[in-house]
Amino acid sequence: MHVILATDADWLVDEVVAALGGPETTFTHCRDGRSVVGVVKGRTPDLVILDLQIGTMGGIAVTMDLRLDESGGTLPHVPILMLLDRQADVHMARRSGADGWLIKPLDALRLRRASKAIAGGGCFAEGIPAVDEPVIEVVEEVASEAEVATAN
Repeated sequence: MHVILATDADWLVDEVVAALGGPETTFTHCRDGRSVVGVVKGRTPDLVILDLQIGTMGGIAVTMDLRLDESGGTLPHVPILMLLDRQADVHMARRSGADGWLIKPLDALRLRRASKAIAGGGCFAEGIPAVDEPVIEVVEEVASEAEVATAN
C-alpha cells in the first residue's frame, strides 16, 4: 500500500508511520498542501492522509482540489482520510468530499481501522451522531406582539 501523508507536523508523521508502517507500506510525505496534486499525478496512492492545517494550503482545500481534478478527468479517484482538530470541523470535511476523517488526538487502532476502511473503498466518519441516537432540539417560545400587548 502506498500512502501520501500531507502535514507539516513532525509528530503527526511519526504517529501515522508508527501506526500504519510495515514491510508492504510506503509513504510519501508532503510538507506543503500545494504539492499534493502533483505527487498524486506522479504516482496514484492507495490512500491520501491530510492534516486539516498544512502550511499554506490545508486539508479542506487540498481535498477540494483533488475532487475538482477528479471530476475534470485529470486524476483518478483517490481515497482521502482527513485528520481533524475538533468535532466542529466535521461539517467542512464532509462538504469537501473526504472519504473519512478522524478527530485528534489519534491512536493507532483508530488510524488503522479508518485507513483500512477508506483504502478498501468504504468510509469512516467520527463525530456524527448515529441514526438511532435522538437529536434533541431546543425551541424557545417567543411571544407574539399581540400577546405582549394584551399582557400589558
